[in-house]
Amino acid sequence: MDGLTGYCCPMTDSIARLYQAVLDASDENPALSRTARLKSEGVNKMAKKVVEEAAEVAIEAVAGARESLIRESADLLYNLVVLWSAADVKPQDVYDEMDRRERLYGIAQKLPKSEQAAFAQAGRGPKKLASLAPARPGK
Repeated sequence: MDGLTGYCCPMTDSIARLYQAVLDASDENPALSRTARLKSEGVNKMAKKVVEEAAEVAIEAVAGARESLIRESADLLYNLVVLWSAADVKPQDVYDEMDRRERLYGIAQKLPKSEQAAFAQAGRGPKKLASLAPARPGK
């Protein structure tokens, strides 16, 4: 865990504070609040912002632009939290899933494809986001 000393709770605290701030801003005037405006535009717009920010994170990582990667990562987290709030997903719900996965597979493992398929068949898996992704030239 070299380099991670002291990071146990500040990140989760930051996400929790961000989540609460997003909830608080939801009722503000969309003309004055970026969060209220984004939420008023609906889940499709929020999901598109997550996709856009994730792409920007990937681009900055490939470019080796560390500072830009940090900024874009913060933007991605913000937009993800906004989307969670609209979907009634609380940070603790995500932390609980991460804890479950850690117990089953280890902290640095992704959910196996077989389990993803089982979740999808049960109606709990991710829906196709093809309509949200930017069009690719020639496709």
